[in-house]
Amino acid sequence: MKKILECIVAELAPAFENCGYDRSYARVTLSNRPDLCEYQCNGAMAAAKAYKKKPIDIANEVVEKLQGNEMFSEITAVMPGFINIRLNGEYLASYMNGMQAEDKLGVEEVKTGETIIVDYGGANVAKPLHVGHLRSAIIGESIKRMGRFLGYHMIGDVHLGDWGLQMGLIIEELRDRKPELPYFDESFEGEYPEEAPFTISELEDIYPTASGKSKVDEAFKARAQEATFKLQNGYKPFRAIWKHIMNVSLADLKKNYGNLGVTFDLWKGESDAQPYIPGLIQDLQDKGLAYESQGALVVDIAQEGDSKELPPCIIRKSDGAALYATSDLGTIIEREKDFAPSKYIYITDKRQELHFIQVFRVAKKAGYVKPDTQMVHLMFGTMNGKDGKPFKTREGGVMRLENLVAEINDAVYARIMENRTISEEEAKETAKVIGLAALKYGDLSNQASKDYIFDIDRFVSFEGNTGPYILYTIVRIKSILNKYQEMNGHRAEEAKILAPVSDAEKALMLQLTKYNEVIENSFAETAPHKICQFIYELSDAFNKFYNSTMILKEEDKDRQASYIRLITLVKQVLETCIDLLGFEAPERM
Repeated sequence: MKKILECIVAELAPAFENCGYDRSYARVTLSNRPDLCEYQCNGAMAAAKAYKKKPIDIANEVVEKLQGNEMFSEITAVMPGFINIRLNGEYLASYMNGMQAEDKLGVEEVKTGETIIVDYGGANVAKPLHVGHLRSAIIGESIKRMGRFLGYHMIGDVHLGDWGLQMGLIIEELRDRKPELPYFDESFEGEYPEEAPFTISELEDIYPTASGKSKVDEAFKARAQEATFKLQNGYKPFRAIWKHIMNVSLADLKKNYGNLGVTFDLWKGESDAQPYIPGLIQDLQDKGLAYESQGALVVDIAQEGDSKELPPCIIRKSDGAALYATSDLGTIIEREKDFAPSKYIYITDKRQELHFIQVFRVAKKAGYVKPDTQMVHLMFGTMNGKDGKPFKTREGGVMRLENLVAEINDAVYARIMENRTISEEEAKETAKVIGLAALKYGDLSNQASKDYIFDIDRFVSFEGNTGPYILYTIVRIKSILNKYQEMNGHRAEEAKILAPVSDAEKALMLQLTKYNEVIENSFAETAPHKICQFIYELSDAFNKFYNSTMILKEEDKDRQASYIRLITLVKQVLETCIDLLGFEAPERM
């Protein structure tokens, strides 16, 4: 379905042409003065220079051609040459009915079905998810859902940290705690146990203990480095321990990501890139791209036009160890082999900007991806506490993600119980749904690249630009629809949306017309906050319409059925949008 601006341009372009001007001047935007008009065309201003005429004269000519056009209730030329436009109510109603008839309410799917990889996890195994993992998970899930809705073949990869020194640290700490295990008996020749020698709780204690010990005990650190080397070179006992670590960690990670409404198509990690690394290093040397510098192997990535000096990408350290850049390049080679995507989207905090500049440039320079493959690094800012500093627990530590979710749910539960109309059990279940919306919307409503203040009191409010306010709007519409159905059955299902009879009704329709453009732009610009802004404005427009219109007391049954069809469309749009953001609405609040 055409976007509303495209529909308006389709009427204006022939008028410009018929007046002797190029069609391209018929550009239309939303008015920045809604008190004066709904849409605006400034094409006459630009055409004036090319055709050496006064802008107002050009605007008047075009407007004259459009007099009587059924799309417009008003189209006028105003000084110094603007064309102000208001849409006809009948046309708006027909656009609403058109949206309702479309499978995706007017959003067109791409026909190519291109494959896009979204890398948005980045959790380390053997460690609990904490608030630092929140933004990549929430933003990435929304980007993946948007792309899939538009018809792209989206592949989400968690890309776990599962192969570095932390593994050696865990192995050696486990040796110190349980030296009797068969993995540490060099004479053991049997099959290793299928059951892990630790629980997730024990594992989450083992790693920080081992990490702290390595900072003060050089001998322990050396043992951990040796264990890491053995693991990475296929030492069977340590590979068995590693598999236990992975199995126990993955079960916990899947549970906690699942509680966030976040899923991945691939549960791959750095370890999956390792088979590609020897060939990658050899290939970079054979192509003359990698060279030695102070004992390390590096690739220059600086390009003409760079605004600042960019250091070479280190591919292999002087001690022979690979780095994150090497692992990420190996992962790209694997992804090209398996999926040949047309686009990559990596979602991490902005501190990794240089890393991804280096990785992307090496990948292009070495020909591991095609020249036209898009490689996007969506950088996000910091989630801060009310003190403006990175969010911490009251004790000053990094908060576990499940504790943060529980804190939000408790706050929502308390808010629900203030005006309780449902049972405690239903209130607790409803609090989980609203809490997730509060958490996700609180994050996604901010431009990803910016830092933001994590304010639970504001996020769980049922008023203002919050997730609960959006959900409350949906629940209010559901309530009206249920009451209407009790009164009238399914009468409205065959009805059409009629032309608006009030300013509030027309404003609601105008807001709905933005839907397909917002969805497309939000994905193209990897900007979920634009969907948030749209549904906040749509919710506001609905509530103004609701407060000024006696929907269920309307005596004209055709008009009432039209209202019901219109607010049903509002509900469908809101529900679609919150699904793209990664949450849902309860039945009652």
